Amino acid sequence: MTPEDYSQIGFKSGLEIHQQLLTDKKLFCRCPAGQYGKDYNAEILRHMRPTLSEMGVYDGTALMEFKTKKNIIYRINRNTVCTYEMDDTPPFLMNDEALDIAIGIGMLFDCNIIDEIHIARKQYLDGSIPTGFQRTAIFALDGKIPYNGKVVKIVQMSIEEDSCREVSDVGHERIYLADRLGMPLIETVTEPAMKTPDEVAEVAWICSNLVRSTQRVRRGMGAAREDVNVSVEGGTRIEIKGVSRISLIPLLTYNEAMRQWNLLRLKEELKTRGITTETFQAESHDITSILKNPHYVPLKSAVENNLQIKCVTLNGFANLLHWQTQTDTYFSKEISDRVRVIACLTEIPNIIHSDSKGDTITSSDWLRVKKFVNATDNDTLIIVWGSDADTETAVKEIIIRAKEATIGIPSETRQALRDGTNGFERILPGADRMYPDTDLPPQKIADEHLQKIKEWLPKKYWERQTWYKELGIPDDVIAELSISKFAALFEKAVVEWKVNPVTVSVALIQYVKRLKKERRDIRLLDENTMSIILKAYTDKVLPRDAILQAMQNTIELGLFTEEIIQKSISEIAIDAEIKEAELKLAGLRIRNPQKKEHILMGIIMRKLRGRVNAVVVADKVGFSGKEKN
Repeated sequence: MTPEDYSQIGFKSGLEIHQQLLTDKKLFCRCPAGQYGKDYNAEILRHMRPTLSEMGVYDGTALMEFKTKKNIIYRINRNTVCTYEMDDTPPFLMNDEALDIAIGIGMLFDCNIIDEIHIARKQYLDGSIPTGFQRTAIFALDGKIPYNGKVVKIVQMSIEEDSCREVSDVGHERIYLADRLGMPLIETVTEPAMKTPDEVAEVAWICSNLVRSTQRVRRGMGAAREDVNVSVEGGTRIEIKGVSRISLIPLLTYNEAMRQWNLLRLKEELKTRGITTETFQAESHDITSILKNPHYVPLKSAVENNLQIKCVTLNGFANLLHWQTQTDTYFSKEISDRVRVIACLTEIPNIIHSDSKGDTITSSDWLRVKKFVNATDNDTLIIVWGSDADTETAVKEIIIRAKEATIGIPSETRQALRDGTNGFERILPGADRMYPDTDLPPQKIADEHLQKIKEWLPKKYWERQTWYKELGIPDDVIAELSISKFAALFEKAVVEWKVNPVTVSVALIQYVKRLKKERRDIRLLDENTMSIILKAYTDKVLPRDAILQAMQNTIELGLFTEEIIQKSISEIAIDAEIKEAELKLAGLRIRNPQKKEHILMGIIMRKLRGRVNAVVVADKVGFSGKEKN
């Protein structure tokens, strides 16, 4: 699709970017942050149930989760979780370090920082937070970032506590690890200004790089997660949750736009068949006694285990379950997902239907079922199996989702899948899911405090990139250096020490990457170590071709010592090494005399590499690097 195609369907998208902050402690307690592990000391079992809001209504997500009848199990480790996370003790005051990092990042986004922070509770109803709510606070508003000659607005930024890590979700049991719970993160919300899938990813990269340039956020799998909001003309805002890689965003948003467009077309098709919200008809029947000896393996197993088999008739829906929604995905999956998530029939396949082109039950079985439920050729039959309670929930959800097809696109939160498609996760929460937290007082942010935070803020990374291009830095280094922990060191070396910019950039980025590719432990190459190495080069104590060797020696020794920077040897010592090499060369049989100078340089530099610049040696032996005629 071209940008014009996306414009025609009214594609619109915005981002909600979650980024963990690099702190030692969690946000509202003093447990350590960033300590992950599968070991646990105890399990806690809880059930989610809906309660009336202050407005006297139930949240749709809460009602949906209650239908699942899930056992929520939290695996807790005494080293990473305390009684606060289990809602047994009140919270501590907000982690000052986390708030300072958040405010600094808000400044980088050119946001207006709020002068008084108010903590709120945001309902979290999937069980991933044991309390059923997340403590969160808006700290910045009305920011902006440049993109393609225009401005993308940052609507708001919040600081909040992270949720648990999901271990498994099978049947009526969902298991979480609580080690991530309570870690501080920020949520950055953009306006829905992106008009193509590629634009969404490009804006996500800008936001990600700007945050990473501070060196005060966590890196690695799960440290940053994007939620992407997508809509098309005539559709509704759909939130795709938990996008772990920005590179997946174009395909995910493309498929969601396709899904909404096709669901709107399905609505029109139903309308031409005379099926609207008012005229929609469906009914369910227990057909366990009808399918006594099916050959289809899942149904055969259901019969053997004395499970219930039920059938839903969708009047007038013939062939519509095979209506394409996403890439290689059909409307039947919309129904199957609801059955999987809400009825907890998680073993796939969990339904079969009469529109299917695949091999399920025999034609004679379909005819028997069709006759029993009194269906016509214009109807679609959906068969589901499981316990009595689960199939009862399933048939209700099948009917609900089929009826929703008459309105177009239901408001949902959807899960990002690895193949670039998405699946149903839960009903979109209501707008009134946040309310004030009475356990924590407001926190004022003084102007003097903001000035202190400004002192450690880096330059905008795109400003760095412009400067790097002017300096002639290699193109493959510019992007990485601009957000690197070495960016400030690079500037110091170039501006104060007057080191060649290309030499510094290659050492800080390409050499480090080379050593990492060799599976060396590059953690020892911190800013302090690299600063000493580069200063030694600046002072002509370390030759340029010895910089990489000094970095390797640091890693091999497991620490940095001054001996790694080998002192330049004296002129007399150099001359002695040259004379010794010349004597060795004289004793060699050389077939091609034109190579003598190359061989001589090789012999000398084997002993002097890392101690003296090769240019100095070449000058002494009169080596030009060219073969003599």
